[in-house]
Amino acid sequence: MYKKNRISLFEQSLVKEALLGSLRKLTPRAQLKNPVMFLVYLGSLFTTFLWIASLMGIRHEAAWFTGNIACWLWLTVLFANLAESLAEGRAKAQAASLKGLKQATPALRLEANNAETWSSDSSGEMVESTELKKGDVVLVKAGEIIPCDGEVLHGVASVDESAITGESAPVIRESGGDFNSV
Repeated sequence: MYKKNRISLFEQSLVKEALLGSLRKLTPRAQLKNPVMFLVYLGSLFTTFLWIASLMGIRHEAAWFTGNIACWLWLTVLFANLAESLAEGRAKAQAASLKGLKQATPALRLEANNAETWSSDSSGEMVESTELKKGDVVLVKAGEIIPCDGEVLHGVASVDESAITGESAPVIRESGGDFNSV
């Protein structure tokens, strides 16, 4: 049975990288990417300057109140950056795990002179699907997995495309028509 590897939201390596990423995003250039958070960022800078002015006696207002507002604004900016960094880190981890799932499928690559006059006992070399290049011709027999995208050059086939299209029934693919793509 297929066992799904789940990535925890608060995995230590993801959180550590997200914390560093959230601090890196405190630059004005990074904040400009999100206009709403950029305004909160500007508000937190302005309120921090007002708080410092109150502490120095330049402004005559309650420094504790201005300090609390500045703290809440900075927490909002930092939390937004942390959430964005966590989402990015999780997406990168999932992309890396998907790359690890990629499996090579064996394919019988026909020789260039054999490609036009193929038969079920045609000679060629067995290669992994990852080694195939554009223009290569492969022979796929009944029941075999199609190693990569391509076109049917000879014959007719009933192809199971359910993993890609969700179609439950096999579809007919034949050479020389509108339905030759596999």
